[in-house]
Amino acid sequence: AARIGLDWTARFEVRPRHPPREHDRMPGLASLLLPVVVLGYNAGPSIVPSSTKLASWPTFVERVQSTVLSHPVVQSNAYTKWFSGGDVTDAEARDLVIQFSVFSNLFLEAQLAKVINAPSLDEMREGKEILANELGVVFNSKRKSSRAHDTKVVVADGLDHELVATEGSIEGGVFHFKAGHYEWLLDIGESLGVQFDGMGTRRHGCASTLHFCDALKALYGSDDAETALAASYAVENWAAAGFWDELVEGWKGLNTRRNERVPIGFWVHHAALEAQHADHTLDELKEVYLNGRVCDEEKFLTTCGEILDAIQIFWDGLDKRRLGKPEPTPKKDYSIGGIGYPGAHAPFGGDV
Repeated sequence: AARIGLDWTARFEVRPRHPPREHDRMPGLASLLLPVVVLGYNAGPSIVPSSTKLASWPTFVERVQSTVLSHPVVQSNAYTKWFSGGDVTDAEARDLVIQFSVFSNLFLEAQLAKVINAPSLDEMREGKEILANELGVVFNSKRKSSRAHDTKVVVADGLDHELVATEGSIEGGVFHFKAGHYEWLLDIGESLGVQFDGMGTRRHGCASTLHFCDALKALYGSDDAETALAASYAVENWAAAGFWDELVEGWKGLNTRRNERVPIGFWVHHAALEAQHADHTLDELKEVYLNGRVCDEEKFLTTCGEILDAIQIFWDGLDKRRLGKPEPTPKKDYSIGGIGYPGAHAPFGGDV
């Protein structure tokens, strides 16, 4: 979980052309769940962009923004908009947590693929920053977070902020089991009556969730650098579109009606990361474009659309499940072996 930050959480700083200092690094999942570099790729040594690239940039970026920013899942997420109202039952909350836990765990496969398929050592290291932090390595920073010892904040969102640094690098960082993002979801599940063996694996995923996870691995974790670049850019724009904030509001609303409070640190933390990192994706895209990293503009645009379609299938699937309707049919099949998900019959709200 981009960032996907689903912190899938990355990486919106425009990357310097010199090796980054430890305190320059920012966490990256998805924001999916979304902590490190938004696009996941260094532009490499500074080069003088060709006059052709400079001239074509305005047209290219207009097409990219039209494709990405106008996509329905970026424009308006029907499920998270409904959820933000806070009128959520425990069964509906469990269904979200279980499906998100499947995404959060399977995102590790996509991120590992991104590390394995990285086109350079620097980019492999960037990928490891995200992967290791997701698993529980706390960022090592010379600067302490201003929230680290604020007990009111810890009580408010249910996380120990000594374990959720948002600056620094995994190099020299310390591993803590409780710093693993998935364990925060386990805490949420437990408070709603879902046990460890009731969430997080493929068998707990509905067809829509598994489609999204497989698309993420195929595109975001692709061995084709341009495909992975496009998928990362689209995922970051989705992660910055405000759905984290809507989820936070929904969980707060749920807690006002429950005697036993549900810990919401997972959602609060990722919302804060995206708010912190959402400024420079376009600058970074321009840098890699002018450095010649985008060779096939049509493929870039197509990939952006495909990963956003898969993300929409995930959210639409959750929405249909709460309404008791059939899950949506995806436009493209990313399933293992191309057989779809005939055995995916995860019960709504889990086996509780």
